[in-house]
Amino acid sequence: MKRILIGSLALSLVACGGKGEGGAGAVDTTAKGAAVAPAGGGSVNGVIAFTGTAPANPTIDMSEEAACKGKYATTPTDPVVMVTSGKLANVIVYVKSGLPAGQSFPVPSAPAVIDQQGCLYHPRALAVMVGQKLQIKNSDPVLHNIKAVPTKNRGFNISQPKAGMTTERSFTTEEITVPLACNVHGWMHANLAVLSHPFFATTGPDGSFTITGLPAGTYEIEARHEKLGTKTMSVVVPASGAVSANFTFTATTS
Repeated sequence: MKRILIGSLALSLVACGGKGEGGAGAVDTTAKGAAVAPAGGGSVNGVIAFTGTAPANPTIDMSEEAACKGKYATTPTDPVVMVTSGKLANVIVYVKSGLPAGQSFPVPSAPAVIDQQGCLYHPRALAVMVGQKLQIKNSDPVLHNIKAVPTKNRGFNISQPKAGMTTERSFTTEEITVPLACNVHGWMHANLAVLSHPFFATTGPDGSFTITGLPAGTYEIEARHEKLGTKTMSVVVPASGAVSANFTFTATTS
């Protein structure tokens, strides 16, 4: 089953669709007197490709959760590596280094959203800014218990026994990898990145991403996949216009 989800830019990753810009709906929550970075006119766009044979994703036995199982026409699989037409989804792409020191960025007022639907997380990979709300939804008529296990931030363990329930949490410190899991359904996993800036995106089924609003400069861009590892690239972003950053992963990428 070749299914993939798209996340977003800090832009505003919002749940299972589309790309957004971190500046959209942003509110200035920076400390008084802090140097707020001016908006830039440069952007980075690209495509994450996958070559070779994608590893088979494990099948999921949902026989004890009829409400979830009924949402699938075939046996559901754990969407660890999702490849469509040679393009890789669920890759978080972000500016790893190169931003001027001592600058702060407004935090989006709109929350990033993760939904529990069909006993899977949507999206599988996402990112938020430090201080941005993460809205956790349960669209299933079954009990979910979402757990975050960070190392730098405060973790949480939230029970949502009914469909339609929402909870919000936020993070205080940058942390690139925050695992999310469900205590009730052991196959449910998602990956969250917490960043101090809005320059990130998550790939969807077509493997594409766009990061906008960058000032001119040289940046290190990292593409991170939960199983296939990371790749980095240096790019020179113009004051106005776009530069390309295309990455290729394989089954043996580390």
